[in-house]
Amino acid sequence: MAGGVAAAVQHNFKSYPSVSLLSSSQSTFCGTKFITSIQYKRKVCQPKGALTVMASSSKKILIMGGTRFIGIFLSRLLVEEGHQVTLFTRGKAPVTQPLPGEADEAYNAFKSKILHLKGDRKDYDFVRTSLAAEGFDVVYDINGREAEEVEPIIDALPNLEQYIYCSSAGVYLKSDLLPHREVDAVDPKSRHKGKLETEALLESKGVNYTSIRPVYIYGPLNYNPVEEWFFHRLKAGRPIPIPNSGLQVTQLGHVKDLAKAFIKILGNEKASKQVYNIAGDRYVTFDGLARACAKAGGFPEPEIIHYNPKEFDFGKKKAFPFRDQHFFASVEKAKEELGIVPEYGLVEGLTDSYNLDFGRGTFRKEADFSTDDIILGKSLVLS
Repeated sequence: MAGGVAAAVQHNFKSYPSVSLLSSSQSTFCGTKFITSIQYKRKVCQPKGALTVMASSSKKILIMGGTRFIGIFLSRLLVEEGHQVTLFTRGKAPVTQPLPGEADEAYNAFKSKILHLKGDRKDYDFVRTSLAAEGFDVVYDINGREAEEVEPIIDALPNLEQYIYCSSAGVYLKSDLLPHREVDAVDPKSRHKGKLETEALLESKGVNYTSIRPVYIYGPLNYNPVEEWFFHRLKAGRPIPIPNSGLQVTQLGHVKDLAKAFIKILGNEKASKQVYNIAGDRYVTFDGLARACAKAGGFPEPEIIHYNPKEFDFGKKKAFPFRDQHFFASVEKAKEELGIVPEYGLVEGLTDSYNLDFGRGTFRKEADFSTDDIILGKSLVLS
């Protein structure tokens, strides 16, 4: 966006005719069926990670995205609370899919309550037309990357009560002082600069917004190779190549904890025009993460190989799924102001992910050990 992070962009939009929504039950589902048993009914006492929250006043809610990972868990919670939930997607993927272990009856009940608005969020005329006609109360923006994608949504919904945005802790400027806090300097040149510009736009427009900055998200159905990268190597009985010392400190947050944090923000006046880091409240080294993944999947202690990335040319391939640096953020603000406390410890969360996903033979990306072989080949020669 021209003018940098602080720029405010203004356009005038007119009213448009109504657009009808389709129930997701009218869409074809071609997803994977999971068979592990999990409870989803409301109870006074819930086991850790159970997807149930206290009900609040019903809202007409739009989720931009919502068919993958975060949105799958978030939409369940919103429907359980009695909200009317519409997913805005391009329609290229199934609108809904079962949660791992979800019974057919529970899934079909959820599916029948989800509405679908098919379109491309970069088709700004359609966005303005369809959203202005529907008049949503709350928007959860899960997949917004650029401010120009958000502005038509805001201007189409003049009576919007709340805009809840999924940003990223990747916006922070690299620093010697850690953990990153919400008041820390940000990097306008980061690959997440579009999210920074979106936060600036929401502020300049006077929108009642909350921006969430996760670190690394993990859990069942994760489409990013976070824990899956380690699980592939552990299952194959291969050494785990980790750059440099392996003592780099990082941080993960479970997707179910993140979904509950999104719910906690809904209608919360304390969260108005605020930014919050959301992740687990403990940090871990790269080597420690490899060992935690082994413990979660019931594998033996892994063999870890350290290497210097500067000695290799991997081309366009990524040899390791994390930033090769210390990267973690404080979640104290969310704890103190909103009472958001992560339920999952790291090994417990990785075990949940393994048991409900990779351990059942489901994963997003096939194993690729080509960069490992380059590293290990040189390591053998040196040894």
